[in-house]
Amino acid sequence: MVDIVIIGAGVIGSFVARSLSKYQLSICVTDRHIDAAMGASGANSGIIHAGYDAIPGTLKAKFNIEGSDMMEKTCEELNVPYKKTGSLVIAFNDEEISKIQEMYDHGTKEGIRDMSLISKEQVLTLEPNLSPEIKGALLAKTAAIVSPYKLNINALENAVRNGVEFLREHTVLGIKKEKEVFSVITDKGTLTCRMVINCAGLYADEIARMVGDDSFKIIPRSGEYILLDKSEGTLVNHVVFQAPTMEGKGVLITSTVDGNLLIGPDAKEIKDKDERDTHRSSIDYVYKKGLQTTDKLLLHKSVTIFTGVRATPDKGDFIIEESRYCKGFINVAGIESPGLSSAPAIGNHVALIVKSIIGDISEKENYSMTLEKKKYFSEMNEEEKKEAILKNPLYGKIICRCESVTEGEIIDSIHQKAGAVTIDGVKRRTRAGMGRCQGGFCLPHVMDILSRELKVDKDKIQKGDEGSYILTGRTRQ
Repeated sequence: MVDIVIIGAGVIGSFVARSLSKYQLSICVTDRHIDAAMGASGANSGIIHAGYDAIPGTLKAKFNIEGSDMMEKTCEELNVPYKKTGSLVIAFNDEEISKIQEMYDHGTKEGIRDMSLISKEQVLTLEPNLSPEIKGALLAKTAAIVSPYKLNINALENAVRNGVEFLREHTVLGIKKEKEVFSVITDKGTLTCRMVINCAGLYADEIARMVGDDSFKIIPRSGEYILLDKSEGTLVNHVVFQAPTMEGKGVLITSTVDGNLLIGPDAKEIKDKDERDTHRSSIDYVYKKGLQTTDKLLLHKSVTIFTGVRATPDKGDFIIEESRYCKGFINVAGIESPGLSSAPAIGNHVALIVKSIIGDISEKENYSMTLEKKKYFSEMNEEEKKEAILKNPLYGKIICRCESVTEGEIIDSIHQKAGAVTIDGVKRRTRAGMGRCQGGFCLPHVMDILSRELKVDKDKIQKGDEGSYILTGRTRQ
């Protein structure tokens, strides 16, 4: 029996675990996937929003602003790339000028710093590659970009190093409560605990119904993206949004912290929460909308396309509270955008809810909210590379040529406390396979390393979730 079971190892579940990991509590995080960051947390734009577009007084507004203020320090603690780029919301007509004025007014009411409405001439001075049809823009200097999957993974890694247990591939089938004890029934067995925290993302409504809570519904909304090569990464200096619509925040263009250029997403409701298909019509739409922002987008420079599915709540706001239907069951649900921006603040808030239910909880004598500072080999100068190779000669062996990822880095990623066990797990931790060839060169080498380090046959190595095997068997002995 443990004190708390957290369902979901996305960015929210991982930050809740991290915030609680400093206390004298036994905690486990379960996820139906084989790794963290395999849902929306690993397939989004990686933007830390300034907070001007949330309705004042909502939880979205509150936690976006708090989380944004915390993010730079949080990324430093977790050794996650962070870049304060600022953002622009551009307007092409008078209706959109009114919309960005409304967003400015929202932000002003919430006390957001360093915002201004700027003219066409000012926009084009900041971003000379944008369309001359622009009439004006909202500039928010506090917006930033991060690596979304790295933020998720490192928050969970920090929690696990503080004693939290991570249970991979544990699909929750049911929850029962008898007296003060929960039984969380999974396909791998039953977990007993005093408290359940529901961070199940797209499935949070279904998890809540297991304890009789039908107070909200999650609507899956997909968004497709185009990722362009690093040669295109300097096309814009800011995160550039188009004015939002009823469907979402609109198609954006931004560099990533790793130097690529990202365009997207579209927004459409879907029925299947597990659908991750990409569609020619959606990619054409994203590209066409992107061309309205700048006609310098080169589609033939794309290295990949992908889909993320957002957990949109029918309530229109985040749901963060102890369930009215079941004491000791906390919903942290409907955390769509700006969920990534809000994650550190939400984690701390949920810890306060837990303390209000349980009472005083002592902090552990030994815990740390930081991970060791490490650079990617590709970011090291010559002296740092020499030093790394002297310490570990495997840092002198490049496995991924596109991203200059070494064998030493891949081995380190596998042997973390919550380390990689799949091709995609290595990819998200090291960037091996994220370059121009998308793993065409390095994939078999990464498989070799995983097989050796995990002591499993190569035909048991998976790309991602269960069944995603690269090899089907031997053709000869």
